[in-house]
Amino acid sequence: MMVEEYHGYVGIARELLEKVSAEPGDVIEIVRDDGSTLRGLLMPHNEFSGPDIIILKLDNGYNVGVRVSEKATVRILAKGELTSHPGEPVALSETALRPPPTKVMIVGTGGTIASRVDYETGAVKPYMDPKELAASIPEAFRYATVDVEQYMAIFSEDMTPATWNSIAEEVARKLESGYEGVVVAHGTDTMAYTAAALSFVFHKGLPGPVALVGAQRSSDRPSSDAAFNLTAAILVAAKAPFGEVTVVMHGETGDTYALAHRGTKVRKMHTSRRDAFQSINEVPLAKVWPYEGKIEMLREDYRRKSKALEPELGFDHRVALIKFYPGMGSDIIDFLLDRGYHGIVIEGTGFGHVANAIIPSLARARDEGVPVVISSQTLFGRVNLNVYSTGRKMLEAGVIPAEDMLPETAYVKLSWVLARTRNLNEVRRLMLTNLAGEINPRHEVRLYPRWYHDRL
Repeated sequence: MMVEEYHGYVGIARELLEKVSAEPGDVIEIVRDDGSTLRGLLMPHNEFSGPDIIILKLDNGYNVGVRVSEKATVRILAKGELTSHPGEPVALSETALRPPPTKVMIVGTGGTIASRVDYETGAVKPYMDPKELAASIPEAFRYATVDVEQYMAIFSEDMTPATWNSIAEEVARKLESGYEGVVVAHGTDTMAYTAAALSFVFHKGLPGPVALVGAQRSSDRPSSDAAFNLTAAILVAAKAPFGEVTVVMHGETGDTYALAHRGTKVRKMHTSRRDAFQSINEVPLAKVWPYEGKIEMLREDYRRKSKALEPELGFDHRVALIKFYPGMGSDIIDFLLDRGYHGIVIEGTGFGHVANAIIPSLARARDEGVPVVISSQTLFGRVNLNVYSTGRKMLEAGVIPAEDMLPETAYVKLSWVLARTRNLNEVRRLMLTNLAGEINPRHEVRLYPRWYHDRL
């Protein structure tokens, strides 16, 4: 027997909504049999909700399930239109606004922001259609006409240099087709790698912002940061004045502001906090208030939008990123050389040092035409191999200091450089050239996060 549905709702929820012809996107008021009243935006039915549950989006941005009975009443406060079909506008009935002409594309690649809980296993699975996600966050549509495309659906740990290239190609296609900004929905664990990769591909300029965004908690959890982050990213893509690749995520644990971090200077610094992403050795590009529609630029040296789009695609997948540790021998580097790797990035200690016993293998790499780039495990500060004798020996062995680049940024950049040249002198020149804001020539005290010391 087929159960009759009304916009996905069944049972008593269907009867109450159908009685007043309430549709998703309407602002409604529900009076329950105990006299309690709730008002909010009627959302599409959730497949995990029962027949007595109506989904509302409250003014604070959170979705709630309201249990109703036959004694409950529903009243429409304002009519609106909510659709999950890309290319069709969403009207916000609370503000009577229509989407502005600015066009933004959301490119879905997977990750927690496009995931939900499998209630049979308890696992988070990346199978939510981004169109469904966009339809559940109608407030984001006040800033742009938003289209959504599920380009791929993989976990961020499964990203490769090949997928970076594929995502970059898709971003270029969207910008060339007339979108003024692009949002890339991405898993948070390797989002900084992809942000750096896109930054180098588009280092010659972008006609509009590219905002990578993710979520620490899946979109169907009460504590999810998906709606806030996605709204902030759409605002950046639609209205930010720069033509750069950024990562847009919570700036603090509450729902007040987000930060737009430069794609080559950002790192995930916590496993679960909402404000896990921080700029390293640099101030974020902008502070973003998604619910107020406000963007405050924190830097004046941002890259302006470019009329031309000249992507430089291509990454060499035969590059390794390894971490030096006490007791590490030269056999790891020799192994990589024997296996035909084209480049190596080493996270050294402090100023960028490795054990003296490894230096002969560094010289071997130079002699075989394999560049070795040295970054620092400390993250903050700059590699300087001129201070101690070990560093000077490393320089004599031909290593390339990564300045103040993050290890992962240096890895991505070397992969991108080696796809252009294998000449050691040219590799060195490109690695030491600031192409996409990856090298900060000047450091200030304010770039080091000392706030916790002041609270001890």
